[in-house]
Amino acid sequence: MSVISTRTLGRTKARLTRMGLGTAPLGDLFETISESQAQETFQTAWQAGVRYFDTSPFYGYTKSEHRLGYFLRQQRRDEFVISTKVGRVFRPARNPATFKSGIWSGGLPFEFDYDYSHDGIMRSYEDSLQRLGLPSIDLLLIHDLDFWFHQNEARVRAYLSQLFTSGWKALERLRSNGEICGIGAGINELGMIPRFLDLIDLDFFLVASPYNLLTQDVLDEEFPKCAERGVEIVIGAVFASGILATGPVSGAKFAYSPASEQILEKTRRIKEVCDRHSVPLGAAAMQFLLANPIVASIIPGAINPGQILSNVELLTHPIPKILWKELKQSGLLRHDAPTDE
Repeated sequence: MSVISTRTLGRTKARLTRMGLGTAPLGDLFETISESQAQETFQTAWQAGVRYFDTSPFYGYTKSEHRLGYFLRQQRRDEFVISTKVGRVFRPARNPATFKSGIWSGGLPFEFDYDYSHDGIMRSYEDSLQRLGLPSIDLLLIHDLDFWFHQNEARVRAYLSQLFTSGWKALERLRSNGEICGIGAGINELGMIPRFLDLIDLDFFLVASPYNLLTQDVLDEEFPKCAERGVEIVIGAVFASGILATGPVSGAKFAYSPASEQILEKTRRIKEVCDRHSVPLGAAAMQFLLANPIVASIIPGAINPGQILSNVELLTHPIPKILWKELKQSGLLRHDAPTDE
C-alpha cells in the first residue's frame, strides 16, 4: 500500500486522505461500467491508500451509492471517510420502459425532485444511509444549488430561501448531534461561495470547476472569504473535466464542454513547460491544487484500476520548483497562486 498523507478538514473531525476518490464516473457517467470493474476500481484505490470517498444520489441515479456502499461495508468503519449529498429526493420512474437516464449511461430507473427543505434533506440523508448500507455518513454536501442546474436567479433565490428557512435546520441538527462531522456545498461556478457564506455556517466547499491549472479566478475574492471563515476546500474536477488529463487533443473537455481554442492553446503552452522538465501535465494539475493551504483534498474520478494507479503516480511525481516559476513568468499562472516554491 502506498502512503497518501492525511489532513483534518477544517473545523471538523474528519481526516481526509489528500487524494480521495470521486465516484461520479462509477455511476456510469457517459459510459457503462460493469459491477466487477467498479469493485476492482474501489479495491485498487483502497490498496493504494485512498480512504476518502465522495458520492451522491445523483451519480447514476443512485447507482454510485449502491456500488460504493457494497465495497465499504467490507471495510472497518473507522478506516474511511465518506461524503454524499442532499438536495434531490429520488423515487421510482413512473414509466421504466421509456425512462431516459441522460448522461448516466447505465443509470438506474429513478427520477428525482429538487428539495432543499427540512423534510427533503432528511429523506435524502436517510435514503442514502439505506442505499449505502452504512450506519453513518461523515460529511453531507448541499448539491447543485446554482445556476448550472437551476438556470435563473428566481429559481436559485427560491431554493436558497428554502435551504435557509427550512433545510438548514436539518443539517445543523445532524451536525450538532454528531450524526455527521461536517456540512459542505458543491460549487460549479463563480459567485455562489459568497452567497452560501452569507446565509449558513458551512465547514467546506467541494469546488468542481473554478479552480485548476487553467483558471484561478476564485483567488480574487472567494477563497480569501473562505480562509477568513475557516472554511476549507475539496477539489472535484481535478483535471478541469478532462483536458488536463488528456492534454490539448481534439475533442478535449474543459468545464464539461468542448474546450475553446483559447483553452486549447493555453494548455499546449503549459504542457510545453511541463515537457521541458519531464513532468506529466496531470502531475502538475494535481500537485498545483494541493499546494494551496486551503485545499484539504482532491478527489479525481476513475473508471478502472489503471486510472487509480496512474493518479497515484501523478500525485507523487517529482516537480522542480522552477516549473512553477516559469509558468508564472510566462503569464500561464497567476503570480499569487500558491505553489510549491
